[in-house]
Amino acid sequence: MTQEQKTVFETIWETREETIYPSLFGDKYRGTFVLTADVVTRVFGLASFDPRWLHYGVIEFEPTADRNSRLYVTSGASNPWEADPADYALSEYSGSGTELVLEVPQQSKWAIVTLQRLLAFNILLVHGRYGEVQPLDYDNRVPLRGPIDFEASALAYVVLAAPEHYAASFKLLSGKVDFLHVVGITLSERDYAQAHDSERLIALLKSAMAFPVTDAAREPVV
Repeated sequence: MTQEQKTVFETIWETREETIYPSLFGDKYRGTFVLTADVVTRVFGLASFDPRWLHYGVIEFEPTADRNSRLYVTSGASNPWEADPADYALSEYSGSGTELVLEVPQQSKWAIVTLQRLLAFNILLVHGRYGEVQPLDYDNRVPLRGPIDFEASALAYVVLAAPEHYAASFKLLSGKVDFLHVVGITLSERDYAQAHDSERLIALLKSAMAFPVTDAAREPVV
């Protein structure tokens, strides 16, 4: 990476974390919880990985006057690692083109860990570590291989949706980025979405006040 590329890259990173995110999610946040080698090697069983992935992370935003929830958002997936500044285009996606968001009622370590693992999973999808399986996108349902809070929650899957209560996308110098809003769901809710579709499930969750905030202690709605 040339000095010019590095300067532009750092500007993009700062714009996302210091300007765009605070404007959307509030000024008070608790730093970035970066991915660790343990998440990639132990959880996903990889012997090797790109060290740049350890710069990706999750940022925690405190509640605001307009939002009672604690909000967690990933940062790094939209970095244009491979692109030359001369090739940037606002009509194209920056990096993998998405960042993940999870909202919970109160500060929760499990929310950070869950979002880190979903971020790592998507990184592997983007880099073809699961063959032809496509990266995460709207309406996808993802198994967590256990309770979302790593204890006794009935939520063991997530569904991804387009947010409606904050901007669904944003733009960087390197291109556009979509937010994928993450909501925890139960096995029975996953089955309902399989029988119908994710959009109908999300509508059901909204009517039951189980969207957009994920309450790990809630009961199934179907």
